[in-house]
Amino acid sequence: MTCQKTSHNFTKIAFKPLHTNLFNIVLISFFLTIGCGNLYSQEIKNKKKPLPAVKQTDKENPAITDTIKLDTVKPKKTFLDGKVRYKAKDYAKIDQKKKLITLYNEAELYYKDVELKSGIIVLNYEKDEVYAGRIKDSAGVLTQYPNFKQGSSEVQPDSIRFNFKTKKALIYNSRTKQGELNIKASVTKKENDSVYFLKGARITTAQDIDHPEYYFQTSRIKFVPGKKIVAGLTQMVIADVPTPLALPYGFFPLSKEKSVSGIIIPSYNDSNTRGFSLQNGGYYFALSDNYDLTVLGDYYTNGSYAMRFESAYATRYKYRGNVNIRFENLISSERGYPDYSKQSIYNIQWSHSKDTKSNPNSTFSASVNMGSSKYFKQSINQANIGSNLNNTLSSSISYNKTFNTIPGSRIALSATHSQNTQTEDIIMTLPSLQGSIDRIYPFVGKNGVKKGLIKNINLQYNVSGKNYFKTKDSLFFKPQMFDDAQLGLQQTIPLSTNFKIFKYFSAGASTTYQETWVNKTIQKVYDPTEGQTVNKTVNGFDSFRTYNFSTNLGTTIYGTFNFGDDKRIQSIRHVMRPSVTYAYTPSFEKYYDTYAVDASGRITSEYTRFESGIYGSPGKDNSNIVGFALSNTFEAKVRDRDSTKTEPKKIMLLNNLNFSTSYNFNADGKSTFGWQPVLVSGGTQFFDNKMNMNFGATLDPYAIDNGGNKIDKFNIDNGGSLFRMTSANVTVNYSFSNKGSGKEKEQNTQSRRNGGRSDDLFGTNTDLNDSRNSQFANEPEKDDVITEFFNSKVPWDMTLAYSLTYSNIKRESTISGNSLMISINTDLTPKWKAGVSTGYDFVQKGVTFTQFRFERDLLSWRMAFNWQPLGTNSNWNFFIGIKSGMLSDIKWNKRSVSNR
Repeated sequence: MTCQKTSHNFTKIAFKPLHTNLFNIVLISFFLTIGCGNLYSQEIKNKKKPLPAVKQTDKENPAITDTIKLDTVKPKKTFLDGKVRYKAKDYAKIDQKKKLITLYNEAELYYKDVELKSGIIVLNYEKDEVYAGRIKDSAGVLTQYPNFKQGSSEVQPDSIRFNFKTKKALIYNSRTKQGELNIKASVTKKENDSVYFLKGARITTAQDIDHPEYYFQTSRIKFVPGKKIVAGLTQMVIADVPTPLALPYGFFPLSKEKSVSGIIIPSYNDSNTRGFSLQNGGYYFALSDNYDLTVLGDYYTNGSYAMRFESAYATRYKYRGNVNIRFENLISSERGYPDYSKQSIYNIQWSHSKDTKSNPNSTFSASVNMGSSKYFKQSINQANIGSNLNNTLSSSISYNKTFNTIPGSRIALSATHSQNTQTEDIIMTLPSLQGSIDRIYPFVGKNGVKKGLIKNINLQYNVSGKNYFKTKDSLFFKPQMFDDAQLGLQQTIPLSTNFKIFKYFSAGASTTYQETWVNKTIQKVYDPTEGQTVNKTVNGFDSFRTYNFSTNLGTTIYGTFNFGDDKRIQSIRHVMRPSVTYAYTPSFEKYYDTYAVDASGRITSEYTRFESGIYGSPGKDNSNIVGFALSNTFEAKVRDRDSTKTEPKKIMLLNNLNFSTSYNFNADGKSTFGWQPVLVSGGTQFFDNKMNMNFGATLDPYAIDNGGNKIDKFNIDNGGSLFRMTSANVTVNYSFSNKGSGKEKEQNTQSRRNGGRSDDLFGTNTDLNDSRNSQFANEPEKDDVITEFFNSKVPWDMTLAYSLTYSNIKRESTISGNSLMISINTDLTPKWKAGVSTGYDFVQKGVTFTQFRFERDLLSWRMAFNWQPLGTNSNWNFFIGIKSGMLSDIKWNKRSVSNR
């Protein structure tokens, strides 16, 4: 008996416990009722001996009795104790004799946590089994592969046979994905819900499991979903070519967690100066979901070694950060040879940021980059010219707290560090205290209106404290560093006001009282033994007090030059902001003493005991200075080329053009001059803000003598021009590409963190122990084809930087600096990237830093080659390895070691 079903609606089958005699009848009848709408029944024959009949007497006729035979057969559990839903596009066929239900074409079956989709599904409800397989399309090609899903496990085989009762399955050519791993096996036996046995299997991270670019071939596998894969003899196959790389067994850990702990396999290398080495080996600790730890190390046969500790941490809506600690013990050559050297270098980096949502009234942040001054020049694991050329390392750790008081107040604790890598000088404050109380307007009435000279009078209170260290790299955190520490406290009370004069002029006046305390002062005495004046340190708190006065006057002048609405340039707008300032500071001679210059004591000189203090020293001479400044901006209205637009387009011609100078009324014309040089600076942008140009010049009004020394005589009175240009500079930066208005190029984050440039004009930062950085990062997958042969668009971007410096302090009139730097990156094909950074110094007549970068996306692999052919830092680095983090230890990394 057959019936057909073409509807796409689901059909539900519900099974309930029945007597064994009735089960087949009810089951078959139920199926036939769903499929055809006909009911079938058969006679029930009870072969077992019945129980005694129960007699029931008729009230009207006591002689008549009724007997009911009770069934003694024990109920049997049905094989399906849940609801079954199924559907098929072509038909659902029920074979009553063979106890089969056949679903054909886009068949689907759902039972409990089992989901099965396939071209054909056959359910044997007598044996409690289901079979699924492919079907042929009109061209005779097998299509509609089965998709078997149970819980979180999903398999895509050629065919599958599954028993609902035992939960066992036999799967042919199964395909499954576990995290980053794709697994295919010729035969798979499902032992239970948690264990699978695979035969003739391949494991890969390639997306195309049927035609992978590489895989691990093994004959037998025990597979525990979400936990592990244990394999027998495992051999690596690349491009269907077996390699000699094989292991007697393989273990692939699987976890639902984002990361798991594991060993990091080191790479082999060799160096002419340090011998053979194992590098970048260690262990990764997945300590929790909030933080981790990576421990890496290098070892060279000549005794050199390096250790690195890297940790990242984050708590959602609270904070995030990372810590890098690097130490290297470098030995060059062998003991006894003339070129033998030994030194230890280190670097500590810490970055921390707090989410403002966690507590808006307090913040904590850290940006630390400190260590040996020569670390970035000599490190065997860092290749970053931008960091090498940087002369300053800086760090800052700060905590800020705002108090919701009236008036408002805030406090900040910080620790700062500044290190010159050339002189190896270190300046550090540990800690530094800053406190302040908001402005108070004592003469403002209840209405809160601040208008006029009196009502705008306001005062503040600021306090600053420092524990100050100035030392050398070699003495960092040694006893002498702490012995030379200076401690100071400074309190400042500024009083100011502002008001309008004649409606168009803004005026302001202020006075500041300052009190400074220090824990150390000096005393200068003549030492007859040494025959010179020496400084003696006097321990104990001492203080001095100063005050000053200043006022300013400024306005804004607008000018517009109209050329007509029919002109291309309709108008130019010029905005000028002139300002005049006056500052007066009296003399504080009372803090000055005299000391003998020679043994006779007749020649004396003046000094203050607060010299070299962390907050400076009080001035001996009064200061009486007036300053002049003028800032300008130029903007144009240009008719848009699009005729449909009625409004003109605004274009910035000059972002700023600034002039500033000052005059000192107390100048003596010998050590100080009345007029200070005129400082000129400006900047503008071109080509839709893609090109930035900045320029500056210093114009000195005084002349110089034949020896090149400045004299108290104006240059125009000495037969020259009004001003003498002593220096000038121009810098131009231009970045452009043909990639359109997409995502901007990734910034050189690690280089910027190391203190280098954020662009790649000095190349990209290369962390030689970290191969995860890729030029293909955050890019969508692309096919390695060019669709338009004659009009193909090859993406590229370019950055140009030009710098020119002119010097004429003593009539030398020379170009002291003239260099051009360029960086170009391009996609040769969708899978090939190339880049170059180089430049030319026109003064030194030589090529500056040069780096070539190449990278190939090999689908599940990545290949990269960096080459720096010139200079003392010349080196090359080649890498090829699997992208997947799970198999990142399968790689080959070869590099040269520079002579650093």
